[in-house]
Amino acid sequence: MNRFVLILFYFICISLGAQTKKPSQSISAAQKDSIKSASTKVSSEKKKANIKDYIVISHNQDTTHVDTSLTITKDYKFNYLRKDNFNLMQFSNIGQTYNTLSYNFYDNTIRPSFGAEAKHFNYYQIEDVDYYRVPTPLTELQFKTAFEQGQLLDAFFTVNTSPNFNFSIAYKGLRSLGKYQHILSSTGNLRFTTNYITKSKRYKFKAHIVTQDLLNEENGGLTQEGIENFESGNEEFLDRSVFDPNFENAESKLVGKRFYIDQEYNVIKKHDSTKGKFSLRNITVFEDKSYRYDQSIADEEYFGNSFNTVIKDKKTLENFNTSLEALFKLDKVGDISAGVNYNNYNYGYDQLVQINGITIPNRIKGYNLSLIGGLNTDFDKIKFKNEFKLNVIGEFSGYYLNSELSVPIKESLLGINLNLHSTPPNFNTLLFQSDYINYNWNNQEVFENVQTRLVSVNFNFKNYFKLSADYTNIENFTYFTNLDLSTSYSNVKPKQFGNSVDYFRLKFSNQFSFGKFTSDNSLLYQNVLEGNGVLNTPDFITRNTVYFSDHLFKKALFLQIGITFNYFSDYHMNAYNPLLGEFFVQNDQKLGGFPRLDFFINAKVRQTRIFLKAEHFNSAFTGYNYYSAPNYPFRDFSIRFGLVWNFFM
Repeated sequence: MNRFVLILFYFICISLGAQTKKPSQSISAAQKDSIKSASTKVSSEKKKANIKDYIVISHNQDTTHVDTSLTITKDYKFNYLRKDNFNLMQFSNIGQTYNTLSYNFYDNTIRPSFGAEAKHFNYYQIEDVDYYRVPTPLTELQFKTAFEQGQLLDAFFTVNTSPNFNFSIAYKGLRSLGKYQHILSSTGNLRFTTNYITKSKRYKFKAHIVTQDLLNEENGGLTQEGIENFESGNEEFLDRSVFDPNFENAESKLVGKRFYIDQEYNVIKKHDSTKGKFSLRNITVFEDKSYRYDQSIADEEYFGNSFNTVIKDKKTLENFNTSLEALFKLDKVGDISAGVNYNNYNYGYDQLVQINGITIPNRIKGYNLSLIGGLNTDFDKIKFKNEFKLNVIGEFSGYYLNSELSVPIKESLLGINLNLHSTPPNFNTLLFQSDYINYNWNNQEVFENVQTRLVSVNFNFKNYFKLSADYTNIENFTYFTNLDLSTSYSNVKPKQFGNSVDYFRLKFSNQFSFGKFTSDNSLLYQNVLEGNGVLNTPDFITRNTVYFSDHLFKKALFLQIGITFNYFSDYHMNAYNPLLGEFFVQNDQKLGGFPRLDFFINAKVRQTRIFLKAEHFNSAFTGYNYYSAPNYPFRDFSIRFGLVWNFFM
């Protein structure tokens, strides 16, 4: 890991030292950029590389270009995850987990996932890794201050050594001590990507290697006495380090390594076929993952009785996946794909456990063979996309069917999506072992597949507003809860809901300007029609931003100044269990219903975006009742600074 980091910073230093020329830009409302490439003579003229020549390629082959503009969306994404966290509630320290306020049950997996979902927010999945094609070397640095003794840095470098071959290397590292006792976060995500296409364009591949480790000190939240002192607002307790948490001797760590390659070969030469295209595609993935929970002295008052004085829980998953598809592109029909997928998995622990004469096994091992396929076609400007997966051989049954219809209406766009999905619950709900006695179970013969049916409609009306609605029906909904649905941690177990869960969401977003002022608004209404008490969500979530923006100093600087208001209604917020790395349902304490106000000043100079924010500046005068989860207070007022800096050679 250290060698990879040294190599990364070596490339960064090269990119910094090599910039002998300033990139040229043309800016229109901070949206468009053009970058002058290194001088080369072609017919006695200098070439220029436009910003649109710096291509970003997604996992699904969609392409965009590098964007160095400064918009309010960039402000929303300037965080630890680098994603808009509208439906997430942060914990007090950066690098901790997030409580989910609204759920999207769209899924395309047909096999159990690893579990420890609360630890995966910053875990780079396959679809999170992008690939690049650039005319000149590109470097990007993101820096942001953390909470006490630490910082966040995400450094990225990519280059095309030839027009056909690109590689990139990136490392995101965080260390943050936090305001409360024993909640240090220390994480690292190393990514290496490459993609290549032959000159004939008949063969192409993309690949990545990702290694990541996410470590958190765990303290179990505040004690009951601590909660009372926190809510009192007493000046004696405004220094959050004086609080004694439930324990100060535990830590959790998620570690993952993944090797991925996606390659495609066009069997028919372009000049050999006038009516279509036939190619073969292979995707191979190997991933090794583990989750540990270590505690120097067992806290039986918190988690219940234990086998050992020292807690050392560890679960692992080795997962190998490969697929072979035939791809057909036919005129007047569209893109057709059909193939097979093989998956081999090995999940579990290193020993057997016996409780009251019952043996808890230590492994779930096996394989699955699946059929996969799809059809994408266009009718005039109407796009119709379909894909399916079906397990046909192996231990687990499952299927996935997804249909998407996209209809342009003048300058607007209507999208309709149908998703049918059946998959086994996560591995950690089927089998779990721990040094804590109550945290041992085997549900392999008990739990059934989770059946999900989702319908969604999205309407984008020009640039005026966006409206989306979705309805989800779930059978055998699987969740964690204490048996009495309380916030107690001593007997948290997975359960399946015997009835259906019906869940509805409606979201409205719009943005409008008056002069140099802009208002950006998002409002979400949601309702659990059936299944209240097993799926808990706030009825309303809103985010409203009003900001001023203008160019200054002969357009050398673009400035944004504004205030963001965040709010969600109170509800039975899920509790966090550090031993499982999961949130669980509780129904005896409502939290939420507090405003969060952020004041920000953002600026752009050339390709540098600067962010200064006063977070939750209203904390001292709207009441100390703000929580991220039961026993876990949200962060207080803080001032944080950061920047994103692009270098173009």
